[in-house]
Amino acid sequence: MNRKLKLEELNRINIEAFKSSIKSPIIVILNDIRSLQNIGSIFRTSDAFRIQEIWLQGITAQPPHREINKTALGATNSVSWKYFETEKEIIEAAQKLGVDLFSIEQTTKSIMLNKFSLDNDKTYGLVFGNEVNGVSDYIIGESKACIEIPQFGTKHSLNVSISVGIALWEMVRSRTLRTE
Repeated sequence: MNRKLKLEELNRINIEAFKSSIKSPIIVILNDIRSLQNIGSIFRTSDAFRIQEIWLQGITAQPPHREINKTALGATNSVSWKYFETEKEIIEAAQKLGVDLFSIEQTTKSIMLNKFSLDNDKTYGLVFGNEVNGVSDYIIGESKACIEIPQFGTKHSLNVSISVGIALWEMVRSRTLRTE
């Protein structure tokens, strides 16, 4: 008989073990995200995929915040994060660390996510944009490339927290398959 696992059967690591563990070399960058629930969901997804860090920028709210905590469910305590006021500060921080930025956006030259080839030795900065306006033109101009999530329906975009989940899954899955 098939049954759901109990929480204690999931064998999840604790926050201390998470903080000292090896992370996926991915920095999730939130460019002017307005929804606190989206921010919390992105923290939770980033915890699930054990990403390196989240960078919050502009109007993107910072923990601790009651509305972020509703969806983060404690992930703001496990996932490292930094706040940057301006887009220029994001660009400079990425350059200083040797991190290539890739905007998750629909552009005339975007690469489909399923066609994007990862270099296992690099750290990637994935930029996700505002729920209405997307990634800023300035950051797109400073990005190494833009990555588009293939879509087949009538809508023009996905919710940003869903986009983060899809992009992180594909990148972590792709790295895992190459290193096994």
